[in-house]
Amino acid sequence: MKNALFRSAWVASTCDPESKAYYAQKRAQGKRHNAAIICLARRRCDMIYSMLKSETFYRSKIALSA
Repeated sequence: MKNALFRSAWVASTCDPESKAYYAQKRAQGKRHNAAIICLARRRCDMIYSMLKSETFYRSKIALSA
């Protein structure tokens, strides 16, 4: 599971605008690449848990503001 989250976070850090911004924020805080990806993976895991708990689908904040 950790490997799947790590790999999905790695791809998201280059493709998804929200994930790119979060990754850049963590890098600006001085975290190395792998640590920033792990932070992003944890964030995505928390988001998945929240979606399962509330029985909702993912909605991008960027899509909502547009």
